[in-house]
Amino acid sequence: MTPEDAVLDVSRASSEAVQAEDFDVVVERTRGLKALRPREVLAYRELLYFLTWRDIKVRYKQTVIGTAWAVLQPVIAMILFTIVFGHVAEVSSSGIPYPIFAYAALVPWYFFANSLQFSSNSLVGNTQLVTKVYFPRIFVVASPMLACAIDFALAFVIIVASLAPSPVTPRA
Repeated sequence: MTPEDAVLDVSRASSEAVQAEDFDVVVERTRGLKALRPREVLAYRELLYFLTWRDIKVRYKQTVIGTAWAVLQPVIAMILFTIVFGHVAEVSSSGIPYPIFAYAALVPWYFFANSLQFSSNSLVGNTQLVTKVYFPRIFVVASPMLACAIDFALAFVIIVASLAPSPVTPRA
């Protein structure tokens, strides 16, 4: 028997064994934290890190002002809100300076809106990755949200800095 015949004989035997077995796949709905599969998330945490890093690099790669855009976007909206609602419409801010009032509301809104937008775009843009490779599927949505969380943290620093000279103190 030649080595080629041995390989053919082994492959023929393995294919017959696969055809002879019955496969029963049970798909069950999981609820609660069990559906997140925390062990898998922990095992693949480096993949989440690299997917998030990729999203951050792609977002700021083509921009001239880079990460300043994360702060500049809510600042421009705050200026417009202050002019329109603070001066023209004279909407009350309960004694809080209107720019701080508007900016404190815009930062979480931009986090929510951008997280939703980038996560849904990530689902569409990573269909090949999701169908070809196994990894926890929540990473496709979580990595853009973590990238948006970095933007949120940068913009939040501006809130804290603007509250320092102001007579306004944060309260729960």
